[in-house]
Amino acid sequence: MLRVLLLLPLAGALLVGLLPRKRPDLLWRVAFATAMATLLLAWGQIANFDIGSADIQFFETHTWNPRLGSAFSLGVDGLSFALVLLATLLIVVALLAFRVPDRGAKLYYVLLLMLETAALGVFMARDWSLFYVFWEMTLIPLFFLIERLGGAQRQRAALNFVLYTMGGSVFMLVALLLLYDAAPGHSFDMLSMATGGGSLATDKQVLIFLGLFIGFAVKMGVFPLHGWMPLVYAEAPAAVTLISSGILLKMGAYGILRAVTTLPGAAIALQQSLTILAFVSLLYGALLAWKSRNLVVMAAYASISHMAVVLLGTATLNATGITGAALQMLGHGLAAGLLFLLLGLLAERLGSRELVAFEGLLHRAPRFAGLLILALVGSIGLPGTIGFISELQVMAGGYARWGGAIALLSVAVLIGAAYCLRVTNVVISTRAKPDTKPDPAPIADLGHAEAVAAGILLTGMFGLGFFPMPLLELLGQTAAAMGRLFGGMA
Repeated sequence: MLRVLLLLPLAGALLVGLLPRKRPDLLWRVAFATAMATLLLAWGQIANFDIGSADIQFFETHTWNPRLGSAFSLGVDGLSFALVLLATLLIVVALLAFRVPDRGAKLYYVLLLMLETAALGVFMARDWSLFYVFWEMTLIPLFFLIERLGGAQRQRAALNFVLYTMGGSVFMLVALLLLYDAAPGHSFDMLSMATGGGSLATDKQVLIFLGLFIGFAVKMGVFPLHGWMPLVYAEAPAAVTLISSGILLKMGAYGILRAVTTLPGAAIALQQSLTILAFVSLLYGALLAWKSRNLVVMAAYASISHMAVVLLGTATLNATGITGAALQMLGHGLAAGLLFLLLGLLAERLGSRELVAFEGLLHRAPRFAGLLILALVGSIGLPGTIGFISELQVMAGGYARWGGAIALLSVAVLIGAAYCLRVTNVVISTRAKPDTKPDPAPIADLGHAEAVAAGILLTGMFGLGFFPMPLLELLGQTAAAMGRLFGGMA
């Protein structure tokens, strides 16, 4: 099943590539049908997934090179399966909400489906060499999506993204080779590498972990390795921004969770450093989001802050905190996806992403304004949203580990509330100077397909906020197994 799920978007990309360039509607239909088929296949496996087990499920493996110990191995646990579900959903939402000019339609849909295959491969790989192949594979479609279809500074943004990501990947590759040397039988199998990694001396574990962490932290947007994010988010096509925030940041967070469980001695030795880095990134992102007047850049810095919550939950090294980290990954995917979707659509209509252009939006496009306010509510984790559940779990796990110091998380939440209230005030405002300032020009409100796309994410954000138990049960056994590695650290 996983092999079919992995290859289906790639087959769709090949089919789109064979279709005539002058039929953009046909190109979209084929791409959307492929994404929907992938979503239905993935979500149809929920009934077959055993939520009571922490084992790898739907496992299959085919040896690539027996001398190197590499294999085409796929499988999912509760965490990776949840991320597969999120990725397939967000690709469908992106295709439903955003279309591109006819001149770039074919390239756009081919690259988007290739990106889906690469992202799913990262989440499903059970062999580190296969993981690395899919990790690097994401660079190709992203580079061309940004460089060919982005904004005025698209070439600079694409180059920044590639240089940051490839620079981090070099450290990751070296770390994986060192870990491979320690694995029994010299294998890239994740379980074998975890066995070998756990048997290493702590100083060697720390060295390897740092290499992996740099590679993952770049993609995750951890301070100070976040430099590519604001520019890329500002210049990339709106659908790419949605996918980058909703899926690609989660690839980095997922990699860090796997690195922590592969090298538990290093995680314990570096726990304090990871915690400090998480708090710095948390407050840094929140403060720069509050300062920004470009709403897409504001959302980019807010994502840095939100992903720092994931790092903080991981650093607790207990099941409660790790559960919160996983919930934050999924909740941020929904809330940030909705926020970037709306900002992208509004930027197309308004011709600007500056805060001042959104003045009086409630009176010009009430459906847009209402959904934008709800997206902001979800992004700061107010009660009733999945973000609230995730932050509560992280705070509970953090309190068990650090006591009252976890209150710093509340400071970041308050800063987040400040910039969200500022945006809300502008959106619902009327003319400040009626005698001298003309009424803002009316804009087209949400269309049918756009409303459906936004409604899917909104339903997930609030539905899981009010009824989180299915997701908690899906993640529970995997998080508990991770927490047990660290015994008395809780």
